Amino acid sequence: MKAKHHTWEDSEGVHIYTYEWQPEFEKPKAVVQISHGMAETAERYERLAQTLTNHGYIVIANDHRGHGKTAGAIDKVGKLGPDSFNRMVKDMAELTDRISQAHSGLPIFLLGHSMGSFLTQQYMYRFPGKVSGIILSGSNGKPSSALGFGAKIAAFEAKLRGENYRSKLLNSLTFGAYDKAFRPSRSNFDWLSRDTAEVDAYLNNPYCGAVFTASFFRDFFKGLQEIHLDENMRKIPKNLPIYVFSGEMDPVGGMGRGVRQLLRKYHELGLNQVSSTLYPEGRHEMLNELNREEVMSDLLAWLEMRVRA
Repeated sequence: MKAKHHTWEDSEGVHIYTYEWQPEFEKPKAVVQISHGMAETAERYERLAQTLTNHGYIVIANDHRGHGKTAGAIDKVGKLGPDSFNRMVKDMAELTDRISQAHSGLPIFLLGHSMGSFLTQQYMYRFPGKVSGIILSGSNGKPSSALGFGAKIAAFEAKLRGENYRSKLLNSLTFGAYDKAFRPSRSNFDWLSRDTAEVDAYLNNPYCGAVFTASFFRDFFKGLQEIHLDENMRKIPKNLPIYVFSGEMDPVGGMGRGVRQLLRKYHELGLNQVSSTLYPEGRHEMLNELNREEVMSDLLAWLEMRVRA
């Protein structure tokens, strides 16, 4: 695998740090663009990139605003700036355009994990036709009414304490709920994976696990509400290939319930190329789970089927 890293300037002047992994010997057959999750970095997808490049795929992933090396200094992680949800999606679309120019003729598949999957859900209706297929990992369907209350708290904190105020309250309300199902636990992030080594790697990564700002949560909660509005979801192309995978014990997806609700909604909307896999006992990061080889094999099989189509 050949790896190169570079930065590019988006339409608002933000320098976006990007990882690109290419096959060492095989002629590229497609590109997989990755949108990572909250409080992590695109570099964590290098193992997936190794698998995909071995089979002829180019993998390109950027660190979102306020994340990883796009944030720059560690103390800037979690500070994304105004309108962060919508602007991250716009950055993703701009990266897709750059990929299309650099790798003309190759199909592009967009993989979004966790927060990245919700950004991808907006991308699906906001930028239709840019990619050949969508992959959602660790995602969820329509949020509960409690999210509206959380959005009000976030807006109040951001107004009272400032846009860059790191909200321990909202962080606790969000992630504390995820951890409850796995107590007694070794750490506050055991909900990520059954593989303790993977959880420890996350805990020891300085770019992971930061407490984000109240303004981020305000924009994030608003984005979650908007992506599930019927008026938006109806704009998703009916023939867009979509692959959804998740763990049955992923609290982000409501222990499978929210993922199934999302799949039912896609069916109701008439989306006709949706497939899914829910893994028993799997937690949030299926690509870092004990059965990750199975997960990557299933993902690769879906990609191969789509590339041949």
